[in-house]
Amino acid sequence: MGKDKQPRGQRRQGGPPAADAAGPDDMGPKKGKGAPKECGEEEARTCCGCRFPLLLALLQLALGIAVTVVGFLMASISSSLLVRDTPFWAGIIVCVVAYLGLFMLCVSYQVDERTCIQFVMKLLYFVLSALGLMVCVLAAAFAAHHYLQLAQVACGTALDSCQCKLPSSEPLSRTFVYRDVADCSSITGTFKLFLLIQMILNLVCGLVCLLACFVMWKHRYQVFYVGDRVYSLTTSEGQQPKV
Repeated sequence: MGKDKQPRGQRRQGGPPAADAAGPDDMGPKKGKGAPKECGEEEARTCCGCRFPLLLALLQLALGIAVTVVGFLMASISSSLLVRDTPFWAGIIVCVVAYLGLFMLCVSYQVDERTCIQFVMKLLYFVLSALGLMVCVLAAAFAAHHYLQLAQVACGTALDSCQCKLPSSEPLSRTFVYRDVADCSSITGTFKLFLLIQMILNLVCGLVCLLACFVMWKHRYQVFYVGDRVYSLTTSEGQQPKV
């Protein structure tokens, strides 16, 4: 009997039992497996180190600068052009939206708002993107209307200005005077080309603003919350048979 007690004592003095030793070891790998998964999810939600598709804000900035530059070039052709015909204002608004988006996306963007400032910035970016969409569509409509008018007029130089007249067959025949223009080719050629470029740029910029609004809504209300809810339901269903 004494010999039988000694192995038992050695077992007590020695290392822990196999079940006890495996318990702490099992806890380690579980945490280790969970950490890479969270890192992978975090990387999937980022773009160039930012918690948002950074490409949209950069596209807004590039297109806004392009619309602004082309608008100022159009305004320099003639001093009698209306503001609606030189839509630099649309580019300035889109640039403001892009700067706000870059600040929010690179500094403080989070899917779940933790402070009032984050919520206000996300809401302001969403509203300004919607405003940029409407402004770009309006600017594209003005440019298309003026482009169609120039396609129908006959222009001639008179007293340091270019006078363009609609055909007499039109019910609303009128004359457009472009002052400070030495050659009408700058109106029928260069200015007409700028109008076509403005139409394309503003339409693309409007699509980018619409996509930004959609992605903001999707990140906030569709992807993560709905995904978490479906995941919780599947896990609960999977645990029911075990119970």
